[in-house]
Amino acid sequence: MSRLVFLGPPGVGKGTQAAGLAQDLGIPHISTGAILRDALERETPTGLEAKKFMDAGELVPDSVVLQLVRDRLAEEDARSGWLLDGYPRNLQQGEALQSLLQEIGDSLDHVIYFECAESELVRRLSGRRTCKTCGSTFHIEFAPVPEQGQCDAGGECEIYQRSDDVEEAILNRLEVYHRETGPLVDHYRSKDQLVVLDGAAPIDEVGVALRSALN
Repeated sequence: MSRLVFLGPPGVGKGTQAAGLAQDLGIPHISTGAILRDALERETPTGLEAKKFMDAGELVPDSVVLQLVRDRLAEEDARSGWLLDGYPRNLQQGEALQSLLQEIGDSLDHVIYFECAESELVRRLSGRRTCKTCGSTFHIEFAPVPEQGQCDAGGECEIYQRSDDVEEAILNRLEVYHRETGPLVDHYRSKDQLVVLDGAAPIDEVGVALRSALN
């Protein structure tokens, strides 16, 4: 049984690694964004509670997010383990998760933290481009727009850089991330639950290092 939390800054690639590992282990890959969308679509009681805040233009409070996590961990496929991707985000959420796990008789095995230099994260994120027509995403280095410029909608791609992908916005996101998540990382390190991996390495190498660390 594996019960894991993945942490890492925007652009580090933890979502890609989480999806692959969860599939290999046969456990659910749980991100708060995904379970929120699912709860909204299914109109669960927690989803409807979250919708009230979203309709008012407010952030979904931590208490509701925690209930979403509680609901998801109670599902049948999570009995053999789970992988939380990007939750908790701060020390307060970490403490709330710990209380929840104690309450339901579960525990956390490892916290995987993907480290990466800020300059590399900016390079990765600022290179992203999006097609206005079909929403396809590209990268000026890793996945450039095809020469013919055809998009999935059948026309010519109209490429632009999203406002949150410009360098200034990225640096601000990273500052917020480190301010909120730094104490959480230190907390898990002090409990000897933290596994640190080099998120700047190529995807395949990170995957190998991840599996090696867990084995």
